[in-house]
Amino acid sequence: MDRVIYTAMTGAAQALEQQTTVANNLSNLSTTGFRAQLSNFRDVPLEFGDGNGKIDTDVTRTYVVSATPGADFTAGPIEQTGNPLDLAVQGPGWLSVQTEGGGEAYTRAGNLHVDQNGQLVTANNLPVLGNNGPVAVPPGSTVLIGKDGTVSALGAGNAPNTVAILDRLKLVNPPEATMLRGDDGLFRAANGQPAAADPTVQVMAGALEGSNVNPVSAMVDMITNARSFQMHTKMLETADKNEQSANQLLSFS
Repeated sequence: MDRVIYTAMTGAAQALEQQTTVANNLSNLSTTGFRAQLSNFRDVPLEFGDGNGKIDTDVTRTYVVSATPGADFTAGPIEQTGNPLDLAVQGPGWLSVQTEGGGEAYTRAGNLHVDQNGQLVTANNLPVLGNNGPVAVPPGSTVLIGKDGTVSALGAGNAPNTVAILDRLKLVNPPEATMLRGDDGLFRAANGQPAAADPTVQVMAGALEGSNVNPVSAMVDMITNARSFQMHTKMLETADKNEQSANQLLSFS
């Protein structure tokens, strides 16, 4: 059996996987702060056994396996909304949130609101972290957020000079190479440890960062992946025909 079928089979499988990634990116074209997912692959020499426990490596044939998926960290477009609880991180940096399991994760989605418990939360109701933990807001207060992430509150009917500082958002900026995307769409440090706050990260209130997915590039990738899948399936058909021809020659002999 020609081992080219392994190359073709794994190539077709990875083309389908990459198509799934591109489709997911397109489905998040309007998701606030979304970072496009990238598919990474690597080639591995084909190993095969001789039936006696000996493993040989065929350097003339390789197959494709998935590598650690990456992300496109290019900033998305910023759109003014006028909502004081909408935040856009300016330049590199992340908002810190508390996950359902009590851990810490990072996002660029700054469409925040105050929930029924008086906590500042994301659109997915995850508590936003400050330097002192989840940010709590007094009932009926108007929330103001400064460029440095300072969260202030003005009580209903109070004079403007009575603004009280509640906390400062925990804004972080770890190296992009150390960030991993989770199944929930949030990013975490690869070592599992919380990132340190970075005082240089700034935010813009009244604005949101859009998805960085380029729809034109994504559509081109979909066409490329479809053609790649067709090419690999054609290779499988060719290998099958070659095997049938070889069997016929052996039968005649």
